[in-house]
Amino acid sequence: MPPIALTGRPAGPTAVGALRVVVDEPFALLRTGLLRTLADAGHTPLATGDDPGGALAATVAAHRPDVVVAAAGRLQEVVALRRERPATPVLVLSRRAEAHHVPQLLAAGGRGTGYLLHRRIGDEAEFLDALTRVARGGTVLDPDAVTRALRAHEAHDDLAQLSPREREVLALMAEGLSNAGIARSLVLSTATVEKRVAGVFAKLGLEPDGVANRRVLAVLRYLRAAGDCGSSSTCAIRSAPRCALTSTGAVPSTARVAR
Repeated sequence: MPPIALTGRPAGPTAVGALRVVVDEPFALLRTGLLRTLADAGHTPLATGDDPGGALAATVAAHRPDVVVAAAGRLQEVVALRRERPATPVLVLSRRAEAHHVPQLLAAGGRGTGYLLHRRIGDEAEFLDALTRVARGGTVLDPDAVTRALRAHEAHDDLAQLSPREREVLALMAEGLSNAGIARSLVLSTATVEKRVAGVFAKLGLEPDGVANRRVLAVLRYLRAAGDCGSSSTCAIRSAPRCALTSTGAVPSTARVAR
């Protein structure tokens, strides 16, 4: 299955300037590769995970980076960091997909969130694109981690509980429309759309912690029910080019979640 990125605006060589990056990775070989890749791309690595016991929050406070790259072994520190400094984007790297990682990371809130498996970052361009998207406030998630998280969460077909109107609203959410945009599209009041969206969240069992993250998770459920994300290397959620979900159930190569 090709990589799926739930991301911010498409990255590119001129999308952002040089990034100040804290790299908190205790695995020396991987850390060395990340540092070289970042430096070669014109970014500035500010600190590394030479000391696995070091305090991530203290490092971030000292360096004030544009984005943090952290090992999944430091997930609890990452969660604490997101709650303390929600404006600091974080990209988490993991050797294997764990069912609880993605939900825990999203539930922590904050802007700019990423989670990728090691095997997905072998392509330097793919890694740098993900890093840039996260730094811009987007969300990038590894497809295998998403699948594992969704399977763990879904005890039954939650989407079957949605009314036809709620499914229509969810489909428009997957296209990236805001509540106001959905209201215009369906010729409804914004208050009515908000009520439908709340119904979607309730029926999908999504807790009211962080509306933006609930929106991402709801769209993930919709995309998984509809099928794979096509043949493209990424599926972009939020601020990517808009495309429609077809009546045949095909999933677009790009989709976005408005926040």
